[in-house]
Amino acid sequence: MKDHLTVDELASLMKKGAGITVDPDEMEQRPETPFEVYGLDSLGLLGIVGELENRYGRPLPPDADRCKTPREFLDLVNTSLMAGA
Repeated sequence: MKDHLTVDELASLMKKGAGITVDPDEMEQRPETPFEVYGLDSLGLLGIVGELENRYGRPLPPDADRCKTPREFLDLVNTSLMAGA
């Protein structure tokens, strides 16, 4: 199992968990674009956090669902996963 989350996986989780189609290349080029611009709200992000916690079998930091941008979320999640790997 990999110990980091990619932009492609995040885009896939946004589609699966919140029904939002995001171009991963666009998200990678503009990682500071707020989630709300993509149409992802805090409830949708909470669902993604839950999915990742199930996938990796451990909790993510409590503020993971308050991240505002893909970069912030990926940095937090990946730092957490590497610390617990």
